[in-house]
Amino acid sequence: NQRPCQLHYFSPPSPSPNPSSSSSLPCNSPITLLLLNNMFSILSLLFTLSLLPLSLSQSQSPPIKSTLINCGATTSSLISNRSWDPDTKYISTGTPINLTQPTFSPTLSTVRSFPLIQTNLRRPKFCYVVPVYRTGKYLVRTTYYYHGGLNRLGEIPPVFDQIVDGSLWSVVNTTEDYVKGNASYYEGVFKATGKSMSVCLAANQDTVSDLFISALEFVLLANSVYNSTGFDDSSLRLVARHSFGYNGSIVSYPDDKFDRYWEPYGETNPTVSRGANVLINGFWNLPPLKVFQTQLTDNQLKPMELQWPREPLRNSVYYIALYFADDSGTSSRFMNITINNVTFYDNLRVPQTGVALFANRWPLAGPTKIVLTPAAGSTLGPLINGGELFEVIPVGGRTHTRDLIGLDGLKNSFRNPPFDWNGDPCLPKENSWTGITCSDGSNIRVTGLNLTGMGLSGSLSPNVANLTALNDLWLGNNNLSGSIPDLSTLKMLKTVHLEDNRFNGPFPSSLANIDRLQELFLQNNNLTGQVPSSLKAKLGSNLIVDPQNS
Repeated sequence: NQRPCQLHYFSPPSPSPNPSSSSSLPCNSPITLLLLNNMFSILSLLFTLSLLPLSLSQSQSPPIKSTLINCGATTSSLISNRSWDPDTKYISTGTPINLTQPTFSPTLSTVRSFPLIQTNLRRPKFCYVVPVYRTGKYLVRTTYYYHGGLNRLGEIPPVFDQIVDGSLWSVVNTTEDYVKGNASYYEGVFKATGKSMSVCLAANQDTVSDLFISALEFVLLANSVYNSTGFDDSSLRLVARHSFGYNGSIVSYPDDKFDRYWEPYGETNPTVSRGANVLINGFWNLPPLKVFQTQLTDNQLKPMELQWPREPLRNSVYYIALYFADDSGTSSRFMNITINNVTFYDNLRVPQTGVALFANRWPLAGPTKIVLTPAAGSTLGPLINGGELFEVIPVGGRTHTRDLIGLDGLKNSFRNPPFDWNGDPCLPKENSWTGITCSDGSNIRVTGLNLTGMGLSGSLSPNVANLTALNDLWLGNNNLSGSIPDLSTLKMLKTVHLEDNRFNGPFPSSLANIDRLQELFLQNNNLTGQVPSSLKAKLGSNLIVDPQNS
């Protein structure tokens, strides 16, 4: 029979640590002790680590509803019993490149490269757009395998930003892994706010070479997975995910249903292998059973100290998850746990069925030391099987839905829209779309559209009427044709420049209904009809049209 959740709460550390007493709380409390076979939520995750060869069984089918993209590839492929798509239907810019050097994974033999483009004002982004289920939570992983000869600007490994929708995900730095001959991978869980999600690459202040990507993966997660984190306003960047006492290759799918990567962490402490006889029932979001087949332990009744993660942490708030399962067949293993000398949990009983101990928001900075100390009455030394550590990061916001609809219509009506018109139009601000000006604040609106002289062809979509915060509409000196749609809903418009195109049809008399309009240029088109007299009187010399319309 499954046992119910056992809940205990302690305050996160403060400058003067003062843990509170135990009390009963809901299952999403800041620190919660749960039986593994009843645990319904832990955390969201986001991280970067060196990629090692995987040791995976091929006897099971791939995770349900996954999209696996082999960047730079031109044909579909079946790799480790999983179907990988070429990336051509998810992105329309960049250059596919075949690596001539041998690689340890077929997905690393091709990349898509993007030229370094940046100005003092903005840095355009290059975006993959992947269909998703609205409000679904997705595990997303990017992989980067840099090799000499890939970069047209020299042999300097790239450093750049990666962005999910409108939020900065992390900085991609392949330098250390390049020296070691490894790939770099980044993994996270994100909530879909629409019917597609974008993963974008963009230069930052440290970028001096072309951008690239080797692989991109999306795996849909069940609704209850990681439900202790509010994905509407934050996500989590994983700093470390390890299987303690394990010295083999990365643990992943099919051992982990959701294809998460569990790095080995052997250290010098005594390790014990439990083989395949593990009693853990690993549900959904929990570590795979393989993580509990090895452990770090001390057979003596003395504290066991663990420097984890190995690298110092920046000053921030973190999500911590630690996993334990007793292998002695008794119920006499009790531990006190501290992190950097602050009590994390007291008198933890470790059953054979396993427990997970986690905190939603815990401040950390610098080196992190975890000490597991036998508690009073314990007849066995401490042990630990696995751990995950994530930095809490904010969600960056989203451009207003009306503007997204309007710009999507424009993009589809232009035959050759700017290459960077993918992802969020306004965010991050330094990576906004070409020709787009946006407002500040929480209600992000498009206030300006300037694509003058961009060589555009096609037509002007009626969806432009959704851009109701637009002040300036400048599409002059292009090759646009068709009629000019009704613009009367754009009450904020001050200037309209549609000159030097091939617009035809009746003169857009709806412009006379825009009180704030101050300037209108429509010359060198093929419009019919006359300018309304009220418009002539209001604009005077700021109205320029063809003679047949005056």
